Amino acid sequence: MESTTVKVSKDTARRLAVLQHRLHKETLDATIQMLVARHRKELIEEAFGADRGRVQPFREADRGEDHS
Repeated sequence: MESTTVKVSKDTARRLAVLQHRLHKETLDATIQMLVARHRKELIEEAFGADRGRVQPFREADRGEDHS
């Protein structure tokens, strides 16, 4: 796998190391990948779940057709 260097503060590196330990990840890379995936999932759920609990099932009367 190709890699690169990312410059972060010592505090950020320490916090990532704590998260790595708590999440039982083998590497900081795996920790960051998991955090990115989790954030993406939350964004998708937020975007597509905006009306969750407020949407009613479609009814025939909802068609709005004139039956005259």
